[in-house]
Amino acid sequence: MKHSSTLAAIPLAALLFLTTPGAMAGDGHDHGAAAPAATGPALPRFAAVSDVFELVGVLNGKQITLYLDRTADNSPVTEAQIELEVAGKKFKAAKQGSDEFEVVLPEAPKPGALPITATVTAGADSDLLAGELDIHEAAHADEAEHSHSWKEYAGWALGGIAALAVLLTVGRRVMRSRQVRMGGAA
Repeated sequence: MKHSSTLAAIPLAALLFLTTPGAMAGDGHDHGAAAPAATGPALPRFAAVSDVFELVGVLNGKQITLYLDRTADNSPVTEAQIELEVAGKKFKAAKQGSDEFEVVLPEAPKPGALPITATVTAGADSDLLAGELDIHEAAHADEAEHSHSWKEYAGWALGGIAALAVLLTVGRRVMRSRQVRMGGAA
């Protein structure tokens, strides 16, 4: 009889644990705020590498932000002349900040693969770099990412507890019917 009352206490203890505020983690035991999740698509980018330079470009609408580093030590190149050829049209990059360059296109490029060639001159070094910017249409941009709330988890937990309670009730009835049969034969 003790065994069945212990089994009946398990769902009650689980229910109390799940509904107690702060039961999952106390002060100093949580791991801080959750890391922020990416909320939108990544901006299209391209990379072009040579023995001397590494060039990365990030497209945001009709603006291309360029980052230029030396290949040997990955140090940023702060003074350079960069000329981009984008789909056959040439643009001169303007310096923005200490280690960024910028090109503003007359209009935002259409989806598809866009060949890019960069002529870079920095001090005595000069190089020609080539890359490709692959622009995709924003598929499902208006759909929100599905996330699970505590209410959804609580619903599943309560469903599991209810199922466990049903199993315990059926188990008790089976045990009682066996005891009645055994008691009658003795």
